Amino acid sequence: MCDNHNHNKEANCFSYEDSGMPRVPMTCTVNGEKIRKMVEPTMTLLQLLHNELKLFGTKEGCGEGECGACTINMNGKAINSCLVLAVEAEGTEILTVEGLAKEGDLSTLQKEFIHHDALQCGFCTPGMLMSARALLDKNPNPDVDEVKEAIAGNLCRCTGYFPIVDAIIATAKKEREEMDNE
Repeated sequence: MCDNHNHNKEANCFSYEDSGMPRVPMTCTVNGEKIRKMVEPTMTLLQLLHNELKLFGTKEGCGEGECGACTINMNGKAINSCLVLAVEAEGTEILTVEGLAKEGDLSTLQKEFIHHDALQCGFCTPGMLMSARALLDKNPNPDVDEVKEAIAGNLCRCTGYFPIVDAIIATAKKEREEMDNE
């Protein structure tokens, strides 16, 4: 439980302070599912994911776009969801870490992160996975420097980055092999 909310069953660690401004309609697709919501115009995309959609995989770290913990993919591009207003996502395709697994099976990327011990505390992992997914969707054969550049906006205090880079390179190789076998 969260100490910030005195263990009140009605509150949670993802509380949101409503500004009182009139809500506006917005529609987007999240993890393949079309959503329609009335959102407050000051609500961030991260707050929408947590408070309205109950998707808690995306983490809030700094709240300033510096750490990358809140990284999601919007229209195929890795973005910091703490810096984007929910209304700015109108008409977009959003992929969060929850959307990587298919029918309960982890994606190749997720499996390679596990195989390469590319996670320890796990706090940065969702953002790292989403930055990696955006890179691999754009460039299925990245080199080490391209991987480092793609995850440069994601901070990790535990792994030293080497296993993360190795996992992403291994994923690229496996995904290329899978495509060649189809």
